[in-house]
Amino acid sequence: MTTPRTQRRLAAILAADIVGYSRLVASDEAGTLAVLREVWDQRFDPAVAAHGGRIVKKMGDGALVEFASAVDAVDCAVAVQRAMTGFNEARQDQPIEFRIGINLGDIVIDGEDILGDGVNVAARLEAEAPRGGVLVSDSIHAQVAGKSAISFADRGPLTLKNIAAPVRAWSWRDGKEPHAEMPQEPATPTDQPSIAVLPFDAMSGDPDQEFFADGLVEDIITTLSKLSGLRVIARNSTFAYKGQSVDVRNVARDLGVRFVMEGSVRQSGNRIRITVQLIDATTGSHVWAERYDRSFDDIFAVQDEITLVLATEMQVKLTEGEQARLRYQTTTNVEAWTYWVKGLAYFRKPVTKENAALVLENWKKALELDPDSATLNAMASIKHWSDARFGWWDDRETALAKARVYVDRALEIDAESPDASIMHSLILLVEGAYDDAVTYARKAARLAPGSADVATFACFVLAFAGHASEAVGHGKQAMDLSPHHPDYYLGILGNAYRLSGRLSDAIPTFQAFHQRAPGFGLTDLVLIHQQNGNPDQAQELAGELLSIRQDFTISDWEKTQFRADKAGLADDVAALSAAGLPMD
Repeated sequence: MTTPRTQRRLAAILAADIVGYSRLVASDEAGTLAVLREVWDQRFDPAVAAHGGRIVKKMGDGALVEFASAVDAVDCAVAVQRAMTGFNEARQDQPIEFRIGINLGDIVIDGEDILGDGVNVAARLEAEAPRGGVLVSDSIHAQVAGKSAISFADRGPLTLKNIAAPVRAWSWRDGKEPHAEMPQEPATPTDQPSIAVLPFDAMSGDPDQEFFADGLVEDIITTLSKLSGLRVIARNSTFAYKGQSVDVRNVARDLGVRFVMEGSVRQSGNRIRITVQLIDATTGSHVWAERYDRSFDDIFAVQDEITLVLATEMQVKLTEGEQARLRYQTTTNVEAWTYWVKGLAYFRKPVTKENAALVLENWKKALELDPDSATLNAMASIKHWSDARFGWWDDRETALAKARVYVDRALEIDAESPDASIMHSLILLVEGAYDDAVTYARKAARLAPGSADVATFACFVLAFAGHASEAVGHGKQAMDLSPHHPDYYLGILGNAYRLSGRLSDAIPTFQAFHQRAPGFGLTDLVLIHQQNGNPDQAQELAGELLSIRQDFTISDWEKTQFRADKAGLADDVAALSAAGLPMD
């Protein structure tokens, strides 16, 4: 009898495992299993499908995936980890984190399963991978070098359990290891002072103190961002370090700043203790440190003192108008401020109907206590504007009318509010008043030159209103101010690149958007290829888009495009249809 020949093939094997699975299940079995189903269905499985992988098996807390391409395996792993970053913004108390290992090796085929040393090495690499990171073998690294935008740090030879010889490994973790999402122009050397304000430690397990500490830091960042002589890293990037023990010199190098501020907050009854220190990362020395023991009612005075001292210690040159803007201005009502910061916590989570409702609930309570706050009115306006765009509660006309009531009140209170100006520009854009929208977007950027959010919204407005080349500068500035920027920054900048004709910049930007948020960015890539003589590539990408976002329609997409160039928008709709995407 002839012995059946063992079937083998060379493959890239990805092993993924959820960190602390047993602990999560022990604390909340039903809740954890429900969340994991959501992770598999909405994050992991779509990323695998988008990169041509085959899920060999799942083991509850992990998965084994086979790829024909090492590049696809790496891009998939990074896409998963970046998708989980956004997912975990809503679960900061109990994040779901993957460790991922990837190896290129010979595998044995056993029905639908795969076996062999190639698989074993991938599994052992996964066990050594950083939380939220990827660890790859030297064979994988050799295959992807020069073919992928992902960069790795050399971990050297690792001794892996039950693997005879050491395996040289390479590590990636977003924000912790060097990587490149898209081509970047080198930063221009500058003597401009720069600072990253890290999340303050809340010295209690009380969630309200957590809100308080985060809100305090966000207010300090917002106030400092109004100074033209200072580069302030956005909250989205500094809060990537929340809950971590960090070396401020590494943080400064990662974010490209000279100064780092850190602190802690403790509240007991109506008393608060705030400890802060400013560190010059070039020397590691303390430039300034202070402890404030005050009544909770003095929180606004403390914020003013901190921002003024920071500007002084960093030798920021203030214009006459900036001296006035250096004072905290959101609200002077302590109870209203409490609702404000609680709303901020939901505002910074993923943009969903549920989160938006919680934002509005808290901010409207704040407004009841302080109806004369320009910022509170402007920020309430933005949630109704989002409703007009995404169709959560009201029809577009009703939602837009509600947004306008709030923004008109904000401008009446403070015509120089950057929040009110950028919000007004967004409403004007939807209303088709393009020239006025541009005027207010430029005004907002002038009033808050260090705000990443204002810069990216200005990019959004200017690109749609017919000033795409100008928009690019604002989009790039937003990313400079927020190196660990939200996914949608890529989509907004990519749109500006595309509409300004800079397709060689637009393509890698949209590819990076798709890697971080599978499915997003693909619509624009379909357009670019369909309109530039690559219909086969466009159709392939259209199929990939529909496999990930099965409810996508051209009509829904068109509703989110507030273009001044109606002829250009009509051409885009025709191109999407020609590539095979459904109209309705």
